[in-house]
Amino acid sequence: MEFRKNSVFTARIDSVTLTGDGVARIDGHVVFVKGAIDGELCEIRLLKVTDRISWGRLERVLEPSPHRREPECPHYKKCGGCCFMHMSYEHELEIKRAAVDDALRRIGGLELKASAITPSPRTERYRNKAIYAVGEADGRIVTGFYRSRSHDLTPAEDCLIQTEFSARAAAAVRRWMEEKRIAPYDERTGRGLVRHVFCRYGAGTGQAQVTVVAAGDVPEKEALSARVREACPETESIVLNINRTRGNTVLSGEFRTLWGKPAVADTLCSLRFELSPRSFYQVNRDQAERLYEKALELAEPGPEDTALDMYCGAGTITLCLAKRAGQVIGAEIVPEAVENARRNAAANGVRNVRFLCADASDAAKTLSEEGVRPRVIVADPPRKGLAEGVVQTLAGMDAERIVYVSCDPATLSRDLKRFADLGYAAARAEAFDMFPRCGHVECVTLITHK
Repeated sequence: MEFRKNSVFTARIDSVTLTGDGVARIDGHVVFVKGAIDGELCEIRLLKVTDRISWGRLERVLEPSPHRREPECPHYKKCGGCCFMHMSYEHELEIKRAAVDDALRRIGGLELKASAITPSPRTERYRNKAIYAVGEADGRIVTGFYRSRSHDLTPAEDCLIQTEFSARAAAAVRRWMEEKRIAPYDERTGRGLVRHVFCRYGAGTGQAQVTVVAAGDVPEKEALSARVREACPETESIVLNINRTRGNTVLSGEFRTLWGKPAVADTLCSLRFELSPRSFYQVNRDQAERLYEKALELAEPGPEDTALDMYCGAGTITLCLAKRAGQVIGAEIVPEAVENARRNAAANGVRNVRFLCADASDAAKTLSEEGVRPRVIVADPPRKGLAEGVVQTLAGMDAERIVYVSCDPATLSRDLKRFADLGYAAARAEAFDMFPRCGHVECVTLITHK
């Protein structure tokens, strides 16, 4: 059978990846098909062909899956951010749990499987943080999202997984730009001014923050504040971020408070947290509470124990641990987040914590040199996981229990294999759907001494 571009094949979909691509196997040749669901018989047109793997376009579904649904979002096909919106939520959960199990087996070499996957209480309007890219289309200012694997902007006045507040805030910034003739930033030429609209909303407090990211100082600041406050009366903070970098980093450089406070507050696990624009905070607040409860259950900190929270952000897990542990140390590389964490501890009357501003490797080495021997370690790293040196240093602390919170099953499984080589074994894993309709899944894993 000859595989070449624009060839059309009929094939049965075997499985679905975590990015929402159906997988078909035609004479041993693997074909990825976006929008296809396992079990479906599909007509596929090949778009890109290599020796062993190809990518195809779904031309027709000849035998649809009972899990297929009509996407409710009008931007679904162009945006690509919500790669599971064409199927039932129940089936999405099955795919995500299977992806965790597959990574643990294939990458980690483990027989361990996720004992459960906890569904999100909400599948719409759950994101408390929105990042709208700003651009121009047909002679007008638009806000929206970059199409998957590209920097082609898909205009979107609303997004079903973002809060209504975020949509109103983005619209207010667009109106201000149009009225004051302020141009959007163009990455290719470096011309223009406004790059992104970054929104935070605290569901527990009702407080909201709007950060306008620009390539330089902006004019008409009072008019900007007035427009945002008029459209979004829940706004407590309006910030300008002057980001002069030429890359695609959203937040970088100088932050200036234009109106209100430099940070907003939210409540999580009966604690109150102050959040600046650069503070890490889980985007799905209600699900985060369930995730943290499970992490604490697996960590089992006692009143005589020292606990270490790596990648602590604004101190959410740190302060939760402090309810049960004798002493908790949080480590974080972002200075603004560390300041937030310290203020959050003081505001909540938590005194048995301290915070280090350092990257994970340096913080672990510093604590090791101080002779700190935590009984419990919680690590919640970014998607890239733990650096090999960090794994070695954490294992060298000889903690009884390590709880690894991960948003990428692949890097989690890689790191579990590294821990296994250093005398630790993954004992239990549970998946949490923090990102309904999107191609990510969170996992909490308990690692103990062998």
